[in-house]
Amino acid sequence: MAVEHSEAAKRLSVVAENVGSYLAEVSRDVGEHNIAEIPELRGDPSVTKMLQASVAENVATLLHIFENDIPLDNIEGPAAASEQARRLAQRGVPLSALIRAYRIGHWRFLQWCLDELDRQGDGDKLSSAATRRMLQVSFGYIDQVTQHLVVVYQHERDHWLLSQTAARAARVRDILAEKNVDLDWAEPALGYRLRQNHLGLVAWLPTLKGEGAGLARLDRITNEIARKLDCPARPLFVPRDAVLAWAWLPLGAHRDVSWQELSNVVERSDPSVHVCTGCVGYGIEGFRSTHRQAVRTQELAAVAKPVPPFTDFSTVAPIALMATNIDDLRAWVWGVLGPLAADDESSARLRETAQIFLDTGCSYTATAGAQILHKNTVQYRIRKAEEIMGHPVQQGHADLEVALRAVQYLGSTLLRSPA
Repeated sequence: MAVEHSEAAKRLSVVAENVGSYLAEVSRDVGEHNIAEIPELRGDPSVTKMLQASVAENVATLLHIFENDIPLDNIEGPAAASEQARRLAQRGVPLSALIRAYRIGHWRFLQWCLDELDRQGDGDKLSSAATRRMLQVSFGYIDQVTQHLVVVYQHERDHWLLSQTAARAARVRDILAEKNVDLDWAEPALGYRLRQNHLGLVAWLPTLKGEGAGLARLDRITNEIARKLDCPARPLFVPRDAVLAWAWLPLGAHRDVSWQELSNVVERSDPSVHVCTGCVGYGIEGFRSTHRQAVRTQELAAVAKPVPPFTDFSTVAPIALMATNIDDLRAWVWGVLGPLAADDESSARLRETAQIFLDTGCSYTATAGAQILHKNTVQYRIRKAEEIMGHPVQQGHADLEVALRAVQYLGSTLLRSPA
């Protein structure tokens, strides 16, 4: 195997030397292919120029590794590649476009190397070994460089967002606080149209661990939600600190929002990010009200155990509006549920059945269908819940329903520890 490795490395060295003899042509071809395939990299001459410089350095570096059989541990990403990542972060070009550029560029680069290898070996065993060696080394290089560039991009995006939004954040605070705002002044100052429908959003990370750039991740998920909603313009994104941001999504004339689709976007995109939204509102008053609702929902979500990845205000409005003091809310829930407010599996089953029973108009049949249980089991659970609480489920119907909803959302935050 050592001999095969040595001979494969020699064959690959010859391939690299021959491909390197027309380095400029290879680099230009890889760069042009990237631009043709990735729309986000077109239209800005400075981005195009930096892309070509990054491609040229990456191609030259990989050929140098092939030619001299250099271990990847000794390789750092090219300076132009890091600078390209920073430029894309400053311009808000999605990180996905940068990663795609490396995947597509890698594929195009390999075409040149494989063509050269075919000219040399006519499919012999040594050519196969050289191909495996080429793929192993090049994939390792791309993986190592892109991991580094993700960190560079995220840190630069954080820095850029913080430096560019300080003045905008002050204007937003003024608009939220003042009653009389000159819209002809406010809209250009924000770079955002206030005379339309808005969806307020609060996004945050519970903690910032390691080198994960918080604001870049929050900005990215905000833009992914905006794309899902087909927003006609960019969101208004306002960082509050390194792990929390406010945003407004421009909906234009549309008001319909699928909360389930938004929840899916959040859960698929970044499981460590949490997002809360208000209801859709119009104009400057809607700008304020949807934001207040999103903030109130985030305050509620932050104390839930576990913290949900996505919550919209309409789902928890009664709880959010009454939960200004969690200690008082907990005491009220205990008063309504009595011993049924225990944090154990048995009580949780009874609470769930009681909640569905109330939701279905106190129908045993409908509850049994919703829970896939026998009707007799539902009747038993309702009787058991009534015994524990000390009163019929239908007594104090409204209070019981709200208390059960509060526990459903906030979980163990509102429950008694098991005896």
